[in-house]
Amino acid sequence: MDSSWDRQRGSELSAFIYSLFTLNYSLFLMAHRINFALSFLLLIVTVAFPLNGLAQKATFPESKTLQGPQNPRLGFVIHGGAGVIKKGSLTPAQEKEYRDKLAEAVLAGYKVLQEGQSGLDAVEIAIRILEDSPLFNAGKGAVFTHEGKNELDSSIMDGKTLAAGAVAGLRHVKNPITLARAVMEKSPHVMMIGDGAEKFAVEQKIELVDEKYFWTQPRWDSLQKVLKEEKEKSEGKKVSVNSASAEPSNRFGTVGAVALDKYGNLAAGTSTGGMTNKKYGRVGDAPIIGAGTYANNNTCAVSATGWGEFFIRLGVARDISALIEYRAMAIQQAADLVIKQKLQNLGGDGGIIAVDKFGNIGISFNSEGMYRAYINSDGKPVVEIYKD
Repeated sequence: MDSSWDRQRGSELSAFIYSLFTLNYSLFLMAHRINFALSFLLLIVTVAFPLNGLAQKATFPESKTLQGPQNPRLGFVIHGGAGVIKKGSLTPAQEKEYRDKLAEAVLAGYKVLQEGQSGLDAVEIAIRILEDSPLFNAGKGAVFTHEGKNELDSSIMDGKTLAAGAVAGLRHVKNPITLARAVMEKSPHVMMIGDGAEKFAVEQKIELVDEKYFWTQPRWDSLQKVLKEEKEKSEGKKVSVNSASAEPSNRFGTVGAVALDKYGNLAAGTSTGGMTNKKYGRVGDAPIIGAGTYANNNTCAVSATGWGEFFIRLGVARDISALIEYRAMAIQQAADLVIKQKLQNLGGDGGIIAVDKFGNIGISFNSEGMYRAYINSDGKPVVEIYKD
């Protein structure tokens, strides 16, 4: 009797365990099918609507957009340096001179883009115009070193290939931006400096000039003022808080351009005379790829102007590109984060211009002003100098 009862209970227990196993297996299969279905649906959504694209497009309306009347994909921006440029600090005649030259340069570069030439062509042409003007600290208007010389630096970058060219410590090259491009396109190197770079310029038949070409009275007077204050300081004399050496116009100044051409290729270039009274072969950020210049077709093109040592330490231009690439930031948002937070918190000052792969532009600076220009939706040049 007991044995029969035990067998019956054992049979029932086995049946229960089997039913439980069957139920769990069925639930497992169902969960697996649901998980597969959800994964497949997520894959379809991801392919149809890339997350990065959604994040980018959602924030683009906050940025300025360069849309030329003939080709909405064209983008072109230039700068002539940042600094303490307050309203009223320039006479009406001086302000007109700056505005006219910036308008000339931005229109020349934009015309090149309209004609179907490359962003690199537009960048080089616009920067050459600014280098040939004594108004800006690049080329003809370069500041003087401690020894009373002019030493020029420049760089350029192709966003399509990530190719780049840079030159530093030049004393005879009329247009450093052209030599920087030659380094990029006609040599296996990225950077050349000093006599070696000028020897390469001769080989490439790039125009050289006598050192006297770069001499301008205002820049020379600025050096003399700084040297006088330096001497007084060494003698223990009190130097004014608003000393010449503290003026941003003597500490930095640069010209640059960024472009998006009709082929969707980005380009950036920067050129400078450096810092008044610089010593020991000092080189700033302008010829440093990733600091003063950067371009990548996947993100943006950037040209910087400011206190070079800080821009180098932060890798400013590349950092803005990285914020777009890895955090899907809009161009203006990325520029402001780097310039108005990271750079400012470190103690640096200056600004940048940038254009992203969609033609949206970013302009950011933490100084009182920055010489800048771009083309608006009507195809007209917009030239700005002051903060507001």
